[in-house]
Amino acid sequence: MDKKYFFFDIDGTLTDIKTGIPVPSALETIKKLQDKGHFVAIATGRAYYKTKDTAKMLGIHNLVSNGGAALIYNDELVTNSPLDREKALALIHEADEKGFGILIAVNDSIDVVMKDERFIEQVGERQEPTRYILDKSLNYDDLKDIYKIYIAIPEDKEEELTLRDTVGHIRFVPPYLTYQHDAKEKGIIKMMEYLKADIKDVVVFGDGENDLVMFKKEWTSIAMGNGVEDLKKKADFVTKDSTDDGIEYACSHFGWID
Repeated sequence: MDKKYFFFDIDGTLTDIKTGIPVPSALETIKKLQDKGHFVAIATGRAYYKTKDTAKMLGIHNLVSNGGAALIYNDELVTNSPLDREKALALIHEADEKGFGILIAVNDSIDVVMKDERFIEQVGERQEPTRYILDKSLNYDDLKDIYKIYIAIPEDKEEELTLRDTVGHIRFVPPYLTYQHDAKEKGIIKMMEYLKADIKDVVVFGDGENDLVMFKKEWTSIAMGNGVEDLKKKADFVTKDSTDDGIEYACSHFGWID
């Protein structure tokens, strides 16, 4: 059998979306795929520092993380690119001038820098573990790397931010926008180029709207039964729910495992 290159989303794909606990049959399937010589990786929008432990728990040693900007091969970091600096700074300056609170991640960690406490005053602290570094003398233009930007802006005021669409973003929670890389498909392509492998041998599994970008006609795309309808429509195959052994079912269906 031809070697395949599997890229799995995490939540709702490898795990139970309600509990976050890995599906036992998914773990078994990953091991079987690896034993047969297939390449297995996670593809996620999460930052690398958030994903390392999850990958280890799942027995996976390859990652496309940080929305496609970070590549990890055999547990070694290959690359982790920040946001486009010029576009990020322009966005930050506009948000700052218009009074929206800002947090900036200048590296791949729980640390964020802020020049004032407007973000926390406007929307409270973030729901994820975060270490806040207040620097009242902060000059945005002195920042070398910008990995993520958090802007306290309600949905009904988004139009006030004219540069809002110049950098990839998502609204994970109602009070603020998270600006980050959002191109998992480009990360997959970069990984395949790094491996000198043919993209037609890629197989992706996903369940959410954020997985739409990696469902490409150039390779095989499999939607979980518990996935959103738009993803199912775009998929080459719709498997069972993640908790109903969906990954195992699809891999058996295609003959990738016995």
